[in-house]
Amino acid sequence: MILIPEIPYDLRRVAERIAERERLGARSSIVVVAEGAVPKGGTASVIAPAHDGRLARLGGRGAQVAAQLEDLTGKEARSVRLGHLQRGGEPTSFDRVLATRFGGKAVELMLNGEFGRMVANRPPDIVSVPLEAVVGQTKPVPADLDLIRTARALGISFGEPRVRAAGPPPC
Repeated sequence: MILIPEIPYDLRRVAERIAERERLGARSSIVVVAEGAVPKGGTASVIAPAHDGRLARLGGRGAQVAAQLEDLTGKEARSVRLGHLQRGGEPTSFDRVLATRFGGKAVELMLNGEFGRMVANRPPDIVSVPLEAVVGQTKPVPADLDLIRTARALGISFGEPRVRAAGPPPC
């Protein structure tokens, strides 16, 4: 299960999905919870309010979900906050090439006297974006993103009532 800010979740549905997986033989389940994930009818878990042009600092939702799932399922639930660990590990060849492309674009901007900008990956190009266009904003996951559709087609739940993937019925 994956809980993200753009799709309000129903924790009862998450618990049902865990029970369903258990009936099918799964011995464990993983629920990934984004900091900004919001339950249906609820609000974000804010640990520091917005101030001085900064967005509110979100956090703690994973621990809340784990505690609530323990109550709903009667099963032990553990919460792990990955933080920067998720960005650890060996860089892939894609990572190395992307870093080189970013560095090249940053040098190009500097040599052209273009300051107050950042580099961004907009495949197939590396582009420059004004900092004002990105600072203090979040970039939501589009509801029609192909990754969301693919995840649903693979049986991944977003904590919502079952959503049937578009296309022919499964075999």
